[in-house]
Amino acid sequence: MKNMSIERAKRIRSLIASSALIAILLMISTYAWFIGMRTVNVSSFDVQIASTESLLLSLDGVYWDTTVEISKDILDEVSYEGHTNSWGGKGLIPLSTIGEMDSSTSRLKLYEKTSFRPTAGGYRLMTSLVDNSGPNEKDGYVVFDLFIKNKSGSKYIKELNPLDEEAVYLADDSFVDVAVGGVAGTGIENSVRVAFAQVGRVDANQASPEDIIGITCQDTEVVTGICRDASIWEPNDTSHVENAIKWYNKSCKKRIGQDIYDPSSYGESCEPLTDGVYYPTYAVADEIHSDDYVDIYDGEEFNGYTNSTKLKKFDYFTDTDKMKSGTDREALFTLAPNSVTKMRIYIYIEGQDIDNYEYAAIGRKIEVKFGFTKERFTEDDIDYDGPDIDTEPPVITLNGDNPMYVPLGAEFVDPGAKARDNMDADITEKIHVSGNVNTNEVGTYEIIYEVSDRAGNQTIVTRTVIVE
Repeated sequence: MKNMSIERAKRIRSLIASSALIAILLMISTYAWFIGMRTVNVSSFDVQIASTESLLLSLDGVYWDTTVEISKDILDEVSYEGHTNSWGGKGLIPLSTIGEMDSSTSRLKLYEKTSFRPTAGGYRLMTSLVDNSGPNEKDGYVVFDLFIKNKSGSKYIKELNPLDEEAVYLADDSFVDVAVGGVAGTGIENSVRVAFAQVGRVDANQASPEDIIGITCQDTEVVTGICRDASIWEPNDTSHVENAIKWYNKSCKKRIGQDIYDPSSYGESCEPLTDGVYYPTYAVADEIHSDDYVDIYDGEEFNGYTNSTKLKKFDYFTDTDKMKSGTDREALFTLAPNSVTKMRIYIYIEGQDIDNYEYAAIGRKIEVKFGFTKERFTEDDIDYDGPDIDTEPPVITLNGDNPMYVPLGAEFVDPGAKARDNMDADITEKIHVSGNVNTNEVGTYEIIYEVSDRAGNQTIVTRTVIVE
C-alpha cells in the first residue's frame, strides 16, 4: 500500500499542467428541484488553484502564478475591478442547462423551475430562463472568472479553429465528495455539476490586462470570441442514493400519450433504476410552458417518451470518462497555443439529475477538487491505465468496552470511537453514530458506528450495551 501511495503521488506530480480547485465547502441545508420550493444555503469557502509553468493562472489578468487563492472574504481583493464573480448569494437553487452560451451577454444559459405539479406518472415541469443579463449574475450558483495562459511556442493563431487548439484533460484525482462534517448519501454529491465555459481569448504576448479582463464573446481586433457550448463535468455518474432510487421507482410510469393531465397517458411502472449504472440527464434546453406538456421523467431511458423536445439528453464529461486510459482518454476542452483564455466556471446543482429527491433536508458540506493536464499519459507510466483504486475499507476502533454494561437508572455515556483509513488517514470526524440506550429499562441495546472513506469503502461496527 505504501508503494501504491508513492506511485499515485508521482503521477500527480508529473502532470505537465495541473489546476486544482480544492476545498469548496458548500453548506447544504435543503434542496429539491422537483418536490418543493427550496434553496441551498452556502457557507464561505476557500478556493486554491495550482498549476505548473506551462499553464499560468490569474484571477485579475495582472498577477500570474502557478497558484492562486480566492475566498468569499477576499473576493474583491483578488478579483479585477468590475468583476461579476458570485458565491451563490443567499443560497443555491437547483438549475438546469445544456451548456449553451448567450453571445450577447457572455453568460451561460440557465433554467430554473417556475411551476410544478403531480401527474399520474411523474410531475409536470415548467421552467423559465434565469435573467443573468444584468451587471451581475443572479444568486443561486457559484460562478467566477479564471484566466488561463497556455504557454506553447510563440505563435498565436487569431482565427477560431478548434483543430488548431491543444487538448486539456481532467486530472484523474478530481472529485466531488461530502466533506468532513457532512453526511453522505443524500444525492447532493451526485447532482453537483461544474461547467467550464470559454468566453474568448487574446494573444498572450501582446494583450494588456485591460484587454484580458475585457474579453467577451464578441470578436474585436484583439479578442477572438469563443462562446462555444460549455464543457460540463458530472462527478459520481454511476453512484445513486437509495432514497432517490426509491422515489423514482414509486412515482415514474411509462408515458404513452401527450396530455400529461390525462391519467390514460400513463401506463405501467417504469423500469426500476439500479445503483452502479449510469443514467443520462435530460437537461432543460429551452423555456418550458404548460402547453408544452413536459414530464420530468420524459426520456427514452426513463418513461420512454421522446417527444419532449425541450429536454435534451446531455453528453456530460463524466467520472467514467475521467477514468479512461491511453488513447481512449477524452479531452475536457481545448485551448489555443500561446493564448490567454477567459474561462467562466459555474458550479451548480443540476435539477434534472435523478439523485434529487424530497427528503434531503439535513445539513451538508461538499468538497470539490479538479485539475487539468495537457498530458494524455504520465511521465513515468507510458502504459497509463488510470488511477490506483482504493478498495481497502477504513478501520473503526471502539473506545471502552464492548459489550458495555450499564446499571439500571445510571447515565449512559458513549465512549465513542476512532476511525482511520489507509489513504485518508484519521477520519474520526466522518463517523456517523446511530442508536440509543434507555437506561430506565432493562434490556440489550445497540450503538452503530458507520464511516466511509473518499473512495466509498464503508465500515460498520456495533457496540452492544446491556442495561441490567
